Amino acid sequence: MDERDFQHREGAAAGEGTGSSPRISIETNQTPSEGEGQGGATWQSQPTVEQPSATAYQHAAGTQADEQAGAHWQHAAQQAAPATATVDTRTVVKTKTKKMPVFLASLAGLVVGAVLVIALVMTGALNIGDSSVDAPALSGSNSAQTIKIDAEDTTLAEAVAAKALPSVVSISAVNEQTGSGGVGSGVILDTDGNVLTNYHVIEGATAVSVEVDGESYEADIVGSDASSDLAVVRLKDIDTSTLTPIEVGDSDDITVGEWVMAIGSPFGNEQSVSTGIVSALYRSTALTGTSGTAIYANMIQTDAAINPGNSGGALVNAEGQLIGINSVIESYSGSSAGVGFAIPSNYAINIAEQIIAGETPAHPYIGVTVTSVNAFTAREQGLPVSEGAVVTAVNPDSPAAEAGLEVDDIVTAVNGEPVTSADGLIIAAREHQIGETITLTVVRGDKTQDIEVTLGSDADLQENSQDGTTGDSSGSLMNEDEFRQYLEDLMANQ
Repeated sequence: MDERDFQHREGAAAGEGTGSSPRISIETNQTPSEGEGQGGATWQSQPTVEQPSATAYQHAAGTQADEQAGAHWQHAAQQAAPATATVDTRTVVKTKTKKMPVFLASLAGLVVGAVLVIALVMTGALNIGDSSVDAPALSGSNSAQTIKIDAEDTTLAEAVAAKALPSVVSISAVNEQTGSGGVGSGVILDTDGNVLTNYHVIEGATAVSVEVDGESYEADIVGSDASSDLAVVRLKDIDTSTLTPIEVGDSDDITVGEWVMAIGSPFGNEQSVSTGIVSALYRSTALTGTSGTAIYANMIQTDAAINPGNSGGALVNAEGQLIGINSVIESYSGSSAGVGFAIPSNYAINIAEQIIAGETPAHPYIGVTVTSVNAFTAREQGLPVSEGAVVTAVNPDSPAAEAGLEVDDIVTAVNGEPVTSADGLIIAAREHQIGETITLTVVRGDKTQDIEVTLGSDADLQENSQDGTTGDSSGSLMNEDEFRQYLEDLMANQ
């Protein structure tokens, strides 16, 4: 259940009081007490106190209470308790303030404040007045949009939203043959109309439309990289001079705890923003889809609310710069649980530039086919370890072949980090750069050794429809049949 409670409390307004001294003001219903004289300083007040009222709004989707509609809205008003009368007795003491110490303290505070402001301005930490931002997204962009934000009386979230919102669009993708489709988000990269999004947003689509400033435009699919879950579409029949490319930040510079904003179209609600922080860095996983396995390496984890429809949208920093493409959530309900993930902008922009240039996106690869080792396969095949990635084939002339990897080698670690499955080895390779040398810990027979491998590019292999580094995507867990057989074997040997 997706439940949201909003409470609006209205406090009772107190009446104005009167007293014998013009220098004293008490905000309550005041009546002079009996025997009070001109210089009296004690009053009794008997105000009428109203308890705050609370109104709760609940949104519940798919509750059993409304099976026919499938969604249930409930408006529950909780009436406050009846008003009661109380007696509030106060004693007011007249005092005098010494003016000179207060004046000196105020003057000192002004001086310190002025020095602090000047220091912030000189270091660039504080911008006074209007701020103009030139925001070319890609290195090849021949034009830049200028966004002006009035910094006066503007919160951080307001300023960032004003800057980044025009660069984030809503994308509708439909397969006209099957009628299936969905809504996602995208980020405007340049004034040529190129928009970066997730591959799973446009996967299988025959028609793509993009919502820009309330207007819908058709778009062509420029290209995609299913294994990175990234794609680029290009707007048609739009005045490209009106587009606002997003400013791209450096995702390598972000830190845990840094403020971020997620922008997109959750559940089809265009131009929605949510804020949070960077919860963690370098999260990696692999997800199997209809087009194969998508590798998500070195992702940014955030607690900013990300929901279905946010995919392909922007994760921006406090400068309104793109630092990630919102892609994946971890949730038992299918809605935001405060654990969302974004593909780092440095990686996403690199893939996008290759797609726009008409190139085949390249990824680091080892050049082996591997399968996962688990307790069942280890027992059945007499393997010396119960976790890892066992090599079933080595591609000729590949980095693996040059390094001396062999069939039946079991890779158990990369640069000292454990590898527990075939997916784990593929993810580990993607976490590094083409041309980088990594160290594989390999079990060969009854010996363990370290083998250095220089990662190659899989671009040529993709063009020839060959495998780079592939696995069975099954992880190291046993399936039901393997688990049943494993138990039977254990019982037979008791």
